[in-house]
Amino acid sequence: MKFFLFFFYLLFAASLSARQQADDLHKNAIVIDLHNDVLSESIIRGKDITKRLTKGHTDFPRLKKGGVDVQFFSVWCDGKKLKPFQYANRQIDALNELIERNTDQIILAKSVGDIYKGVQQGKIVAMLGVEGGHMIENQLSNLDSLYRRGVRYLTLTWNNSTAWASSAADERKGKRRGLTDFGRQVVRRMNELGMVIDLSHVGEQTFYDVLKITDKPVFVSHSDVYSINPHYRNLTDQQIKAIAKNGGVIGVNFYADFLDPTFRRNVSLLYAKHISSTDSLPVSIDKKYRLLPVQVRQQLAPPLSLVVDHINYLVQVAGIDHVGIGADFDGMDATPAGLADVGEYPHLTEALIACGYTDEMIKKIWGGNVLRVLRAQE
Repeated sequence: MKFFLFFFYLLFAASLSARQQADDLHKNAIVIDLHNDVLSESIIRGKDITKRLTKGHTDFPRLKKGGVDVQFFSVWCDGKKLKPFQYANRQIDALNELIERNTDQIILAKSVGDIYKGVQQGKIVAMLGVEGGHMIENQLSNLDSLYRRGVRYLTLTWNNSTAWASSAADERKGKRRGLTDFGRQVVRRMNELGMVIDLSHVGEQTFYDVLKITDKPVFVSHSDVYSINPHYRNLTDQQIKAIAKNGGVIGVNFYADFLDPTFRRNVSLLYAKHISSTDSLPVSIDKKYRLLPVQVRQQLAPPLSLVVDHINYLVQVAGIDHVGIGADFDGMDATPAGLADVGEYPHLTEALIACGYTDEMIKKIWGGNVLRVLRAQE
């Protein structure tokens, strides 16, 4: 009996030691998340994210709990909104107002130097990325204006194409246009400014058109691996290798539909089982998921190990220097088990340690690689 008690004590002590190792490593890393939609989902709507929210994935208490040092706030609207440039500025105003009210907790960074300053002060470091080239309204002067306000990356398209770049959603429908002459001007101007080009959401033609002309490394801020899950928003092996050759970074997305190849089928099966619908119009996967009972939705959460699978694959194909995190919190509904919000990031560090990643490798994934790309722009 004493032997078994001692054995379980050793297991418990080892578990505590492993957790402490993960906590220490996570605290020592500069943790950067490349993509979060809390700005359009909560801040612009007047929600106070300095306090723990009952809905959504992001607020100050959970950012601190999750050890997030640098959060890229996504400036977003769909392509249907009137005056998208004006709306982009409204969102930036809202973030600036939040920062001005809470200077003891958060700082806006426009450079790598600003990042280190904020981290040393123990503050949340806010950075800005615009999601969707339609928000510059076909004007290079608007791009310049956004840069002056602190925007440090632009996702060239969202799901909608612009007049000058085709999206992945449209290219899969056969609209394979790529970059126009003006699109090439946008890319060159971004290189001149030092604004990172973000290739999440763009179609393959646009993707390769950009890589032919950019002279600086790029982001793919929130995308996953096509070979694991053949979703049009994910990257093929050829694209992954092209990002590595460019020197860029791919931010792994936590959205279940991008991670899990069985997600859509499983949602549809459970929807048919639990929801009585007489609507003859097609229902999107996201809507089906939201209509399911909470306890049913929990069955659909991919395991945290699947996030690690996507990271492992990217490391194998691109190399450790080209992987980051762009979780897409507050821009999705279905999250993985153990990564329900920004407060649970340390769980991923534990999983990476268990998978055999060294401290140095994990620090690169969490922020070191992103810092290198940002430094290259400057």
